[in-house]
Amino acid sequence: MSYLDELNESQRVAVEHIYGPSMVIAGAGSGKTRVLTYRIAFMMEQGVDPFHILALTFTNKAAREMTERIGQIVGAADAKNISMGTFHSVFSKILRFNADRIGFPNNFTIYDTQDSKSLIKDIIKELNLDDKTYKPSMVFGRISAAKNNLISPEAYLANTEIQLEDKQSRRPELGRIFQTYANRCLKAGAMDFDDLLYFTNVLLRDFVDVLHYYQQKFQFILVDEYQDTNYAQYLIIKKLAAAYQNICVVGDDAQSIYSFRGANIENILNFRNDYPEFSLFKLEQNYRSTKNIVEAANSIIKKNKDQILKTVWTDNIQGAKIKVQRSLTDNEEGRTIAQAIFERKTAEAKRFEDFAILYRTNKQSRAFEEALRKLNLPYKIYGGLSFYQRKEIKDLLAYFRLSANPHDEEALKRVINYPKRGIGKTTIENIIISANRYQVSMWDVINDFQQYPTAVNTGAKQKIAEFATMINSFNAEIEKTDAFTLAEHIAKSSGIIRELIADKDKGPEEVERFQNIEELLAGIQEFVKGSEIEQSRTLADFMMDVALLTDADQEKPEDRNHISLMTIHSSKGLEFPHIFIVGLEENLFPSQMALNSRSELEEERRLFYVALTRGMESCMLSYATSRFTWGQSILCEPSRFIDEIDPQYLQFESLNRTQNSRSLMGSGGFDRTFKGGLNKPFSNAPKLRALKDLDHSKPTKNDTNKISLVVGHNVHHERFGKGKVLKLEGDGADKKATIFFPQHGSKTVLLRFANLQILDDQ
Repeated sequence: MSYLDELNESQRVAVEHIYGPSMVIAGAGSGKTRVLTYRIAFMMEQGVDPFHILALTFTNKAAREMTERIGQIVGAADAKNISMGTFHSVFSKILRFNADRIGFPNNFTIYDTQDSKSLIKDIIKELNLDDKTYKPSMVFGRISAAKNNLISPEAYLANTEIQLEDKQSRRPELGRIFQTYANRCLKAGAMDFDDLLYFTNVLLRDFVDVLHYYQQKFQFILVDEYQDTNYAQYLIIKKLAAAYQNICVVGDDAQSIYSFRGANIENILNFRNDYPEFSLFKLEQNYRSTKNIVEAANSIIKKNKDQILKTVWTDNIQGAKIKVQRSLTDNEEGRTIAQAIFERKTAEAKRFEDFAILYRTNKQSRAFEEALRKLNLPYKIYGGLSFYQRKEIKDLLAYFRLSANPHDEEALKRVINYPKRGIGKTTIENIIISANRYQVSMWDVINDFQQYPTAVNTGAKQKIAEFATMINSFNAEIEKTDAFTLAEHIAKSSGIIRELIADKDKGPEEVERFQNIEELLAGIQEFVKGSEIEQSRTLADFMMDVALLTDADQEKPEDRNHISLMTIHSSKGLEFPHIFIVGLEENLFPSQMALNSRSELEEERRLFYVALTRGMESCMLSYATSRFTWGQSILCEPSRFIDEIDPQYLQFESLNRTQNSRSLMGSGGFDRTFKGGLNKPFSNAPKLRALKDLDHSKPTKNDTNKISLVVGHNVHHERFGKGKVLKLEGDGADKKATIFFPQHGSKTVLLRFANLQILDDQ
């Protein structure tokens, strides 16, 4: 039987149409990965050279699995010749081949988020700025947004509108931090994740020969999860596809949930504008979920205005109705869900990996962790500290990075005195001062104190010289020795192994640190053995592989038999027989910060759609009527999303459902944006959202308690509109008001959170 016989009619048509621009709209659970895989295999069977195929996937893990499946059809040797991987992994390789064109070494380091924030923190300190006003996370986010919109530091500083908005937000030095950050990265021979896309765009824009080479190389382009691409990714694809226009994008506008990372749903909605002669294919048969789940999901997503119309359906069984569970508190919610999992697992002999608890924010995990522990149920929190972010792993990886690129200043600062070798904080600060004064890297200074004098005493210089000699010896072997042999040598020679062995008797945590290093070295050995020619896998190759890993790439099959706890964003692309979507309360899900415009609310609704469609057999929706937040118990009301599901698909547990209509928030909230571009601008660059001068980490108190609010006052509520105060009760922080709203009936609200506006002085 041919592999094409495994496809339904819609899938087969999409697979066999290989020339010209095409868009495959793939509903949840409709087999899009199979379509992508078989499409590539079919192309190769039709004579397309694998060297001419570029396939961009959501994770490197997905790319490996697709390559393996394609290899089973057309042969492993040919499958390996396809350029396949994530945007960052594919384009980092292009940048390494052409790094000299843009002023970087080809062995440039890739900074992770932690490295970037550490560097930004140092810059804020050096510039004598207040780290409460210029929070490193906020500054990093601002720089990231600018680069994803292809705005250079120079363009940022030259744009009067941007500068005015930064001043209005009381952060006028953001541009200077951005400029300094970019200069430090260049000096260190380092790029962050955003740079991998930013500089690929610069490369293709400024060097016509490079653009032409890759247009000829990538004559067939396939892009998965196209709805999650940002402007920088969109422009790369558009430029590469311009010569042949054999471009196929696969995605689902109903699952576009990453605007906070810069993803632009307009990329998929406007595909027809870029390619008027495109062919559209719709995969609408869901193979994952029961009819009840599929139809419930359809009933809610149809509320969105901005979408490509499709009707997802399934031949699966009807299945159970979606349960809606009310709890009095968030702690009770945790206990209820844990008990429900325990009972179902016991009664139906399920595996722990069949269950997932999905929430809007990471902070919600606490109550569920406590409840699962009390019932002795194994669980894993996704999105927590990954293996490669553990201190001992980061320390050894810093030695590896420094061995490949001695100018990597974040790695240098991390290990110059670890294990301790008598190089103090003051000495390091003096080296940094000297490096900044002479506009060179720290490595340049410690390699030549005569040319770059510093206020470092003779004893410290001797210790630094010994450290530099050691790093130089590692660097000399980086291209000669296979990754595992050199990694083991560095682990021993640096003193890290000796340090961890000495600590092993101190307790179980120290033993675990040593075991983690063993696991890392075993992973490197596996990496080397995975190569047909062991000597070709260098430590620099391994470091590039590690730098581009996502959380989804790191889990091993044997690690899976546990209950999964994760944010809904983390759950995308996954599926579970039984799911619990928790915390379904107004201002939590949908988030209070997503109620400023219809587009923001629609993304929250898409996020709920993604959560619902992770379920295969059953789903429970859960909410609490009160939640403990910032030391206070606040009253909660059910999410509007529960009301938006057709009631025929729901079964209410411990709840009398009240039907009411809910008005959407107006769009007058936050539309201030600014235009920008590089010194040599990219065309049609999107606007960058202005900073709000608010800290959303804590609820803001309004002034209602400072005003004499009395029964009979007419007031305005941000969501319910105009109403009349019927009753007041309680004192201080617990003061509540019962208000009648013509469109919504009577509501009881806590005044400190209600943000009421008094309309008269009756």
